[in-house]
Amino acid sequence: MLYPKIGIRPTIDGRWGGVRESLEVQTMTMAKNAKTLIEENLRYPDGTPVQCVIADSTIGGGAEAAACADKFTTENVVATLTVTPCWCYGSETFDMDPRTIKAVWGFNGTERPGAVYLAAVLAAHAQKGLPAFSIYGHDVQDATDTSVPADVAEKILRFARCAVAVGWMKNKAYVNLGGVAMGIAGSYCDASMFQKYLGIRAEWVDMTEIIRRITLEIYDHEEYDRALAWVKANCKEGFDCNAGKNLPEVITKSKVVPADKDWEFVTKMTMVMRDILYGNPKLAEMGWHEEALGKNAVAGGFQGQRNWTDWLPNADFSEAIMASTFDWNGPKQPTPFATENDTLNGVAMMLGTLVTGTAPCFHDVRTYWSPEACERVTGHKPEGVAKDGFIHLINSGATALDGSGAATNEKGEHVMKPFWRMTEQDMAACLEATDWCRANYEYFRGGGFSSHFRCAAEMPVTLLRVNIVEGVGPVLQLAEGWTANLPDDVHTPIDLRTDRTWPTTWFVPRLTGKGAFTDVYSVMANWGANHGVTVYGHVGADLITLASMLRIPVSLHNLPEEKIYRPHAWAAFGTKDTEAADFAACKHYGPLYR
Repeated sequence: MLYPKIGIRPTIDGRWGGVRESLEVQTMTMAKNAKTLIEENLRYPDGTPVQCVIADSTIGGGAEAAACADKFTTENVVATLTVTPCWCYGSETFDMDPRTIKAVWGFNGTERPGAVYLAAVLAAHAQKGLPAFSIYGHDVQDATDTSVPADVAEKILRFARCAVAVGWMKNKAYVNLGGVAMGIAGSYCDASMFQKYLGIRAEWVDMTEIIRRITLEIYDHEEYDRALAWVKANCKEGFDCNAGKNLPEVITKSKVVPADKDWEFVTKMTMVMRDILYGNPKLAEMGWHEEALGKNAVAGGFQGQRNWTDWLPNADFSEAIMASTFDWNGPKQPTPFATENDTLNGVAMMLGTLVTGTAPCFHDVRTYWSPEACERVTGHKPEGVAKDGFIHLINSGATALDGSGAATNEKGEHVMKPFWRMTEQDMAACLEATDWCRANYEYFRGGGFSSHFRCAAEMPVTLLRVNIVEGVGPVLQLAEGWTANLPDDVHTPIDLRTDRTWPTTWFVPRLTGKGAFTDVYSVMANWGANHGVTVYGHVGADLITLASMLRIPVSLHNLPEEKIYRPHAWAAFGTKDTEAADFAACKHYGPLYR
């Protein structure tokens, strides 16, 4: 794979005869330090370290800038970081490639005017319609100081992390398995939006392809035997809500896969879905060459309801395992895979997992519980992080098992981890925290199993969602907050009021006392759709930066102003109301790919 890389451009004062020579070591040292910083701290979604490429020489003028650009075109450089400790010739040395994402680090020192170049070149970027991110340390450094200050490192890493995410998704596919589920607007895949804003190809595969591959046994048989043994050993069955019910004939005659064969079916279905998205060389060995190729996916979704689930086992198991950081093969890269093929929630899953490396958890944003309502129903007022109320996040049977919060770090704290940090103990704990309840036949006539757990940990998470608004385009909403571990005498009576076979997470957003974050109710009232995604950590700053790179405005967030990092040109659209400026700048520059 030709990985998306960060290209580092050391620019320098081009005057030979003493000036340039005196700056060569300092300038190239800045580039090497930036490269080391990025490569030691960031990973691609597949777990390998992010790669950087440095220009072959410092850049003092147009000829060297062109030589650098030529090198970068052969290396799949998706973003450039220009670094300098001194004055350089602005429009002669800047990155003028409209296809790259750009940042400039100007050294804050008094011996040479690196900050003056930074200001001049950012003005050139704005004037030429090529937005760039500004990186400038808060405190003055000595010319001999080769360290990267913490505030500079934070911006470099945020820029690189988000730029790599842009490069990772480019030219890959969102795979729609099926079409629109139950009239959900997010299930209508807007191919133009995917292409223009994300650089992603939208592909469609009819759900009958899954049946064809299961029927013709187009899957790795050895892996299937191993997978089924793992499922039987680790996926314990939970509550069966169908037991004792006198179901009508329209339901009983609709289930064509016998209940005792459901595990076999959904295990095969999971393997087939994965192979459709990513391909599998084993299939070529079996003579299925086209099927072995896959769709070069970065994300996908499954329609399910109702054309599939009215007669076949649902995909709750498949969706949960696909999005988790492990399966029967051990730790693996999580797949953003949307329930009900809500493509816009699928995009949110993708963005969230690309900046965190952790599993994206798909949720219905189901119910706001005020302290008063909680006390009326349970006899207890919520306390601790949930004292001002909470939101019930619960999906119709499918959420990544990592969302149980059962994994722990070296301090014993409950966390969600990137797959490359998942241990055998973490995987076992997530499986132990999850049981698999038989699907409610009144909703899913074909049966299947729902991943049921209770997130019994208090963890920092970010809730996010992408929506499309006519006349505006895609917009991003996000809310940093925490999962709440409610006591049993609060959790149980509330949980039993809805479907007890589904996974439950209690979410509390961080309040600011203003606007949509005046209180928890206002967050719920301003949420743009019925679905949302949680990923581990407070990563709103990364998501805002990533959205600005894609030219997607952020319509709701609870970050302080000092955490917002967007291209410098955004300030030209206003500094008093940064939300309005974001909308104006995104509209002016338009989608990243046109």
